[in-house]
Amino acid sequence: MKETLEKLFEHKSLSQEESHSILTDLTKGKNNTSQMASFLTVYRMRNLTIDELAGFRNAMLDLCIPVDFSDFNTIDLCGTGGDQKNTFNISTLASFIVAGTGEKVLKHGNYSVSSSCGSSNVLEYFGYRFSNNSDKLRKEVDKTGICFLHAPLFHPAMKNVAPVRKELGIKTFFNMLGPLVNPGNPSNQMAGVYSSEVSRIYHYLFEDYEKNHAVVHSLDGYDEISITGLTRVEASFGNYFLKPESFGFEKVSPELIKGGKDVDSSARIFMQILKGEGSEAQNRVVIANAAMALKTIYPDHSLEQCVERAEKSLQDKNALKAFDKLINMQ
Repeated sequence: MKETLEKLFEHKSLSQEESHSILTDLTKGKNNTSQMASFLTVYRMRNLTIDELAGFRNAMLDLCIPVDFSDFNTIDLCGTGGDQKNTFNISTLASFIVAGTGEKVLKHGNYSVSSSCGSSNVLEYFGYRFSNNSDKLRKEVDKTGICFLHAPLFHPAMKNVAPVRKELGIKTFFNMLGPLVNPGNPSNQMAGVYSSEVSRIYHYLFEDYEKNHAVVHSLDGYDEISITGLTRVEASFGNYFLKPESFGFEKVSPELIKGGKDVDSSARIFMQILKGEGSEAQNRVVIANAAMALKTIYPDHSLEQCVERAEKSLQDKNALKAFDKLINMQ
């Protein structure tokens, strides 16, 4: 690790093979906490290269516990986190909206590191039991349209890194890895990222893996479609910018999509929206993200068609039904 740190401090980058090796050593506990913290913070001072991110991703997948969903046409809606915006659980709510349309969702997530409530926090609050049991998860997808893949259960090697990430309390390159290492290998991927540079790298990697995808980044810093302004989309079906009006919505104020201060208040917001009691701004944001996920699965469909499907899922309580079925199966 000393030699690797010296190399990075000299502003040199790692090859894909070196990145794979160093992450494998990190997750196997071969380095002390000071070395791990130093390694993680280097990437707050400079961007990852494509080779570095690819090496880290491949190492994570090599070490993970895989789950086979190849007989389903699945999608994951997952953001990198780390945007410091503290929004409510937009991608998780959008996942249930997509499940409510009849699609199959493999939601990959974790506890929050840098915000008040991550996807794992909110689902655990409502009684969802995390599992890496393939039969349980496949049954959930078949019966409800969605299951949740709690990252630590599928990436056991992360246990050595988790305490350091928690102590740092800032986004690290592990935030960047989340949407890239879904152990269920979904057929389609909608990934939200916190910067235009990360968007470019993600798009390149997804293209290289020949995965049907959409990478979204709101230009004012959100790792999702915030409809607070312009959103950059880099997808297997084209690269472009979207305005709030592209979804048929007016621009919303950032204050209107803030999340709760803790898990309790975040869960209340979550359930209000699912029950159809959310504000107009909250509804617009989750519908916009669900619509882009549907567009990812069906590139030939118009965005207007996808918005209509997402709106119907929320308004007709189909998203809520998917959620209730999932929780009742626990």
